[in-house]
Amino acid sequence: MSNPAQVVSEAAPRHNVCDDDGRTVTATSGSSQDFEDFIYLISHDVRSSARALLELPQWIAEDLEEAGFPLEGPVATSIELLNRHAGRLDRMLVDLLTFSRIGRMQKICENDINDVLDQVLEEIKLPAGFKVIRNLDCNHVTMGERDVLTMFSALISNAVKHHDKASGQIIVSSSLEGGDVLLSVSDDGPGIAPEYRERVFGAMNTLRPRDEIEGSGMGLTNVRKIANLYEGGVIVGDSPYSGGLNVEVRINAFLVAD
Repeated sequence: MSNPAQVVSEAAPRHNVCDDDGRTVTATSGSSQDFEDFIYLISHDVRSSARALLELPQWIAEDLEEAGFPLEGPVATSIELLNRHAGRLDRMLVDLLTFSRIGRMQKICENDINDVLDQVLEEIKLPAGFKVIRNLDCNHVTMGERDVLTMFSALISNAVKHHDKASGQIIVSSSLEGGDVLLSVSDDGPGIAPEYRERVFGAMNTLRPRDEIEGSGMGLTNVRKIANLYEGGVIVGDSPYSGGLNVEVRINAFLVAD
C-alpha cells in the first residue's frame, strides 16, 4: 500500500511508491520542487511589504484626520482603491503560500470528515442564508491533516462566493467507489458552462472580474494539486441535486497513515 509520507518533507526528493494494486504516488522534487520553494520564499517575503501597503494608507488617513484634514473626494476614493488592491495582493500571496505548502510538513493521518467540516465551517463563517447538508457514507479519508482542511475550505468557500443568491444549499457527500474515496461538494448556484470548466483549475484564473467577486483564483488550483498528490483527481460538473455546480474529488482509499 502507498504511503505518501515522503511528500510532506520540505526537501523530499521526487520518487514513486507503488501500493499493492500497482498505483503510484509521486513525491515532489527536482525543478518542480525548486519552483515551489521559490514560490514559498517569494510569497512569504513579499507578504510583509503587502501588509505594509495595506496598513500605511489607514495610518495616513488617521494622521490627516488628527491634523484636521479629513479625507474626502478624489483623495478618499484613491485611498479606498489602494486599500482594495493591497488587500487583494495580500490574499493572492496567502493563497500562493497555501499552494506551496500542499503536501509539506504535516502528518498523514485518518481524518474524520465530520470533524474536518466542523472546523472548516467554524473558520469560514457561512452567511446566514446558507446551510451545509452532510451526506456522508464514508466517514474517513487518509491524507495530510492540513491538506484536507485546505481542500474542503476552498470547495465550500467557492460555493458560497460564486452563488447568485443571498441564500443557498451546499451538499457535501462522501462514499467509497472502487479503490477511491469519492468526495463531492454540490451547490444550487448558477453553475459553470461546460466550455469554462477546465479553465477554473488554472492558477489565478477567475471567470468574473475581481471587482465583481474578490478572490485570487487559486482555490480549485489548490484542490487539483491536493487530489493529484493523493493519487486521485478532480472534475467539475452539474450538481445531481439542484442544477448548480458539483465538484468531485477522488482520493486513493488505500493510503497509509504515518
